[in-house]
Amino acid sequence: MIESGPSPRIACSEAFRGIEKASHTMTFDDLLYKLWDDYATLNPQARAIHNLLQARGERIVNDHIALRTYDDPRVSIDRLARAFEKVGYTRQEEYDFEQKKLFARHFEHDDPNQPKVFISELQLAKCSDALRAKVAALLDQLPGDQMQRDDAPVAGRSWDLSFADYEALAAESEYAGWVAAFGFRANHFTVFVNALTTFESLQALNTCLKQNGYALNDSGGEVKGSPDVFLEQSSTLADQVEVKFSDGTHVIPACYYEFARRYPLPSGELFQGFVAKSADKIFESTDRR
Repeated sequence: MIESGPSPRIACSEAFRGIEKASHTMTFDDLLYKLWDDYATLNPQARAIHNLLQARGERIVNDHIALRTYDDPRVSIDRLARAFEKVGYTRQEEYDFEQKKLFARHFEHDDPNQPKVFISELQLAKCSDALRAKVAALLDQLPGDQMQRDDAPVAGRSWDLSFADYEALAAESEYAGWVAAFGFRANHFTVFVNALTTFESLQALNTCLKQNGYALNDSGGEVKGSPDVFLEQSSTLADQVEVKFSDGTHVIPACYYEFARRYPLPSGELFQGFVAKSADKIFESTDRR
């Protein structure tokens, strides 16, 4: 569904045709266009699911966009967040994922109709010397001004990486391997299930997706969370895509599509945060299978 003057929260790259995609000074619409277009190109199932829902008459609304990084000062959450803070986002809650050695923070826009942004980072001090050395070698290849640019969150991979190093990183941390292979880009977009009109529940949406051939992440159950914690989430398993490494091309998991249903707090306001226990399992959507 394409409307004139669309809200950037609509997850449809076609809705942003004609926007000038400047690389250094970007508007909010520019940044969101580039994030969605890059994500949907890398993750074909996102466009297909988007089209499937639209064919039912749905208007898809983005709940949040997620990005991944390392906690090295050159590429930390604070670095990636600058591009979003320049276009109206502010810091909100923080989250710890002890088992996966991750820290995360989410950001919200001044306009509550815009998608939230969830940025996580691998805590390198908690990882092995070998992993830290490999990550440092990758980041040493970064162009000097890349993380100062407004398009830093969608810069992609800016370093050479061998498949052997990818496998070594992923063996210790699937998350570390993913960031090494794909760099800086949206790891997933998220359909705001509350805005859908042809599904009575997240479970009903999941059933539709499975009937149309999409595999779901069932780690911890297909639905993570519950009305008791004011948030339910599910996700597809990441698309398998060809990635070029310095020693050849290999097929690995890329990005996934997430679905979130939010519930009202006792105050009556819709819960806007995240549940660490649920997000912990959602991270596994990109694990190698």
